[in-house]
Amino acid sequence: MKLYILSLGAGLLVGIIYSLLSVRSPAPPLIALVGLLGILLGEQVIPVGKQLFNGATFSTACDKAQATHHVLGQLPGRNTDDKASKEKQT
Repeated sequence: MKLYILSLGAGLLVGIIYSLLSVRSPAPPLIALVGLLGILLGEQVIPVGKQLFNGATFSTACDKAQATHHVLGQLPGRNTDDKASKEKQT
């Protein structure tokens, strides 16, 4: 139940921001995509920040927090490489 309440609160906050920017919901595709990118990057601020606070370099902090994988997801071609390596093993 807590997750639903937090989700509703986040949605209300985004709705208020859209209203302040005079953007109607659903947002035009480009604005929506930029907003989604902001969400993905924003989710990584705390984990990467903790690593930076502990003295890690930026690239090491991103690696330890798995921020790159979270933001970019599985890159094209990675799945086919995994299948090829498994076929070689059999």
